[in-house]
Amino acid sequence: MLPIFWKDILVHWLNFVSVNTPAPSPRLSFELRHLHAVSSSAHVVFQDVPSVWKESSAYLQQNRSFAIEARPVSSYRGPNYEDQRVARVQSMKFGQSQSLNWEQEIVPGPNVESRETLLELAKMSNNAYVEVGDPAWYELGEEWNTTYPFGWEPDADGFRGQVFATLDNSTVIVSVKGTSAGLLGGGGPTVKKDKLNDNLLFSCCCARVDWTWTTVCGCYRGGWKCDQECVETALIEESLFYSIGINLYNNLTYIYPESNIWIIGHSLGGSLASLIGVTFGAPVVAFEAPGEKMAASRLHLPSPPSTQHITHVYHTADPIAMGTCNGVLSSCALGGYAMESRCHLGKSVIYDTVSNSSWAVDVRTHGIVAVIEKVLSDPWLPSVEIGREVPEAIFEEDCIECYSWEYGSYPEKLDEL
Repeated sequence: MLPIFWKDILVHWLNFVSVNTPAPSPRLSFELRHLHAVSSSAHVVFQDVPSVWKESSAYLQQNRSFAIEARPVSSYRGPNYEDQRVARVQSMKFGQSQSLNWEQEIVPGPNVESRETLLELAKMSNNAYVEVGDPAWYELGEEWNTTYPFGWEPDADGFRGQVFATLDNSTVIVSVKGTSAGLLGGGGPTVKKDKLNDNLLFSCCCARVDWTWTTVCGCYRGGWKCDQECVETALIEESLFYSIGINLYNNLTYIYPESNIWIIGHSLGGSLASLIGVTFGAPVVAFEAPGEKMAASRLHLPSPPSTQHITHVYHTADPIAMGTCNGVLSSCALGGYAMESRCHLGKSVIYDTVSNSSWAVDVRTHGIVAVIEKVLSDPWLPSVEIGREVPEAIFEEDCIECYSWEYGSYPEKLDEL
């Protein structure tokens, strides 16, 4: 038996450990619930998982629930969308900011400090690009559902992705497909609309790179002048992906009125996820996304008091996420993309693959598979050395973009080029 002295020491030590050792993060199990598509009129359509799939042996064997590690996240529940829309219109037309009531709440969100969580969400984001059975399909393992994407009609050319839900409907995850283009390692019927949205959201002025370019909206006014109201109006067309994403979110909240919704995506999909997330205060994880802060400003989004519920994950060898894939001779410009934005909302988990792994800056590192297989699959040694699983998420400070341009109210058209 231990002497009383040592017993007391042992009891105090055990109490100290129990108080100071964080409890393990809970895991949420998800399964496929619905298919989602966008009709030719840009309306969101949901469909339950077809019974023929559920009854197939392949589906039964492969569709098992999977787990994502969660942690408490400070989020915001905003006013209804109609109030937000009115506030945006007032801001856009009159330059007046309207105060909206945001209610702060603590909700289960993705544990972005866990490498395994980021890896699983990255795999989910990847599979939004391809159909099951496609050679590019990324096997998720037995603990994952083999899910089916929304918007993958044979000739569909619009907004795509996947929807998951926990068994009790408490949490829903929506993944949004990014850009499909030969330049970035893909293709298909969405290429044209993907490029249009990229050039509207991430260019300084309607994809006006130089005199050889055809702009995607009529806001260029010659020289380095751009009509501010025009470029803002161009982003709110109902057929554009942001508006469709808002429609998607509103439909989900109608189906799951009490659920906590997470939004994830890669590239364009990640930026759209962030714009939707800042609109409604929903937790977001975006991979290799172009800077969307400029688009959020142009959309006059009535943002919540903090955007810390939005997390970007990217590496320094990706010129698109870093905002350096611009200029007439850049890889993006040669492919017809004016990727000129660089500033992100929320916090960023940045892997310095250039300094720590000697990667060359190359647009080919932008793909989500490179993130999965070369960044997240193994422990990141620089983080391990300081006792972390992933780099610390930081707010991007002093970020400037489009500094050469002048924005204001300009005549309809100038002869100057």
